[in-house]
Amino acid sequence: MKPFLRQQLERYPVRLQELDFFLQQPEVVQDMARFRALTREHAEVSEVAARFAAFLQRESDLSGAQEMLEDAEMADLAREEVAAAQADVSAMEDELQRLLLPKDPDDVRNVFLEIRAGTGGDESALFAGDLLRMYTRFAERQGWRVETMSASDSELGGFKEVIIRVAGAGAYSRLKFESGGHRVQRVPATETQGRIHTSACTVAVMPEADEVGDVELNPADLRIDTFRASGAGGQHINKTDSAVRITHLPTGIVAECQDGRSQHQNKASALRVLAARIKDIQVREQQAREAATRKSLVGSGDRSERIRTYNYPQGRLTDHRINLTLYKLDAVMQGELDEVLDALTAEHQAELLAALADEGH
Repeated sequence: MKPFLRQQLERYPVRLQELDFFLQQPEVVQDMARFRALTREHAEVSEVAARFAAFLQRESDLSGAQEMLEDAEMADLAREEVAAAQADVSAMEDELQRLLLPKDPDDVRNVFLEIRAGTGGDESALFAGDLLRMYTRFAERQGWRVETMSASDSELGGFKEVIIRVAGAGAYSRLKFESGGHRVQRVPATETQGRIHTSACTVAVMPEADEVGDVELNPADLRIDTFRASGAGGQHINKTDSAVRITHLPTGIVAECQDGRSQHQNKASALRVLAARIKDIQVREQQAREAATRKSLVGSGDRSERIRTYNYPQGRLTDHRINLTLYKLDAVMQGELDEVLDALTAEHQAELLAALADEGH
């Protein structure tokens, strides 16, 4: 194991003792916010400390087995133990490296996922509907909850724009690499000559802010407009000014919601989307600053970047960031995204490991 990794890991048992002490103090127990933060850290630190202790034990086993090689009677048994211990030590070291990777504090959050039709007119709107179905089915497979925050239907079906909230454990950690340009190549339903058209949609994945408290929203900076909801929703929804549009004046960011039955409900939903959009801009500004010093293939979050192509005639999906091509487009569009997301996560972890190794030099 590299010395800098060992030094970092040796801090964990020490930190665990400190946390055990803090969590027994009455003033910490009474401060719920601090108590929760320390409890979360305790769970993370104790996991790393336990794995490191197991690694040290296996390292000791390896050393003992290597000494036994000198005993002629025990040599065969020792060779088997050395081989097994070396394999275990190597696997455990890889796992410890992954545990040391910097955690994204937003990974545990729910997300707002926004799909906007781009170039391609009606066909682009239809593809936005296909992407919505893909993400919804993927979320259902994970046991996550999906609710529509706002939707702007197109004339031939599909959506000009749709925003959903996905709530579930680790939603952001799985979906965060989906932000960017999604391109589709297929023969549109409206095409009479059988020609293949290229259309595009933009996907934005934003971590949900904590009860809007994560983001400072000064009421004086907000303009709130109400208007009559359009589209389906029954008699009640179209007779009252229940739809709400909120504009954040300093940034010009707008969020609207018209899916709820009451103005109060829609205002609360629009505020949540607005807070997530502002938080998302703050996060992307930070990512841009980091990208200026370190070029990231996966985690750049650049919306203008074309990240993936869906080629229907060939049944092919290509993720351009990691040169991944899969010939299982039908399954992917039914929500089987794990293979793609796992590959993106692995690439991101490899980048973080490389950065960690650079720090150790």
